[in-house]
Amino acid sequence: MGHQNDTFSSDFILLGVFSSSPTSLVFFSFIFVIFIMSVTENTLMILLIRSDSRLHTPMYFLLSHLSFMDILHVSNIVPKMVTNFLSGSRTISLAGCGFQVFLSLTLLGGECLLLAAMSYDRYVAICHPLRYPILMKEYASTLMAGGAWLIGVFNSTVHTAYALQFPFCGSRAIDHFFCEVPAMLKLSCADTTNYERGVYVSAVLFLVIPAFLISASYGQIILTVLQMKSSEARKKSFSTCSFHMIVVVMYYGPFIFTYMRPKSYHTPGQDKFLAIFYTILTPTLNPLIYSFRNKDVLAVMKNMLKSKFLHKKMNRKISECVFYFYV
Repeated sequence: MGHQNDTFSSDFILLGVFSSSPTSLVFFSFIFVIFIMSVTENTLMILLIRSDSRLHTPMYFLLSHLSFMDILHVSNIVPKMVTNFLSGSRTISLAGCGFQVFLSLTLLGGECLLLAAMSYDRYVAICHPLRYPILMKEYASTLMAGGAWLIGVFNSTVHTAYALQFPFCGSRAIDHFFCEVPAMLKLSCADTTNYERGVYVSAVLFLVIPAFLISASYGQIILTVLQMKSSEARKKSFSTCSFHMIVVVMYYGPFIFTYMRPKSYHTPGQDKFLAIFYTILTPTLNPLIYSFRNKDVLAVMKNMLKSKFLHKKMNRKISECVFYFYV
């Protein structure tokens, strides 16, 4: 009866990943903790970059945009998951679903391009250090970040408009934890073949080509590192590159697998599992991998904590002096 009623409603139902079992409660707690960690880490990263002039470089400028995208990304998905679980209501309006699709595609596409720009920044810094000030001027990094946002918005606008205009004649229950295009296409009673071809083309432009450029950049970086005389420098560079590539594989791999398969090959359980990687886990790992392992960021954090401690100590001393003066 529930599914029959869905047919006559303009709202969708997100079936989600949680049930009433104890295991789901543990998984819910894990997702919620990950969400808090992601927002905290990325907010701290933005504040550190903005507050210290030593981090006013192209690399950290791009990282600040990555952190902002990650905050928006998890905030677009997890709060709705939490609300649905706690309230027991799984409905989402057509407008709400459209907004989730639009923002999700904007951020996913923008982040794909931004990660490629960041790999180019590292390539120039390591392979062509003398040309770095010329190739990565302030306007270049601004153009990269702005381009990632604008192209992401344009691509998302087109796909959101097309995805929402399809008729949904049967059940409006989306077997996913957020409104994602592949899951929504399975509910449509119209022929979506041409649109799926468009999704495939976008996937090539936003996933395959950036992933290839990132791989090529890190390949050149590794070749340059192998020529270094210092074994310590080689070890450090290999460690950094390997962690970066792990994050790239975790992000692009599931994303490519989800968006470059025909609709008939999608299974709900598999799509949900893969989506967790590029929507929830990767935004949490990005600050840890790209920033908090960096000595410059750690130094800024140390100085900030030290200055706050001294400020509190000074305030306490002043308070004691005022107290003794009046006593």
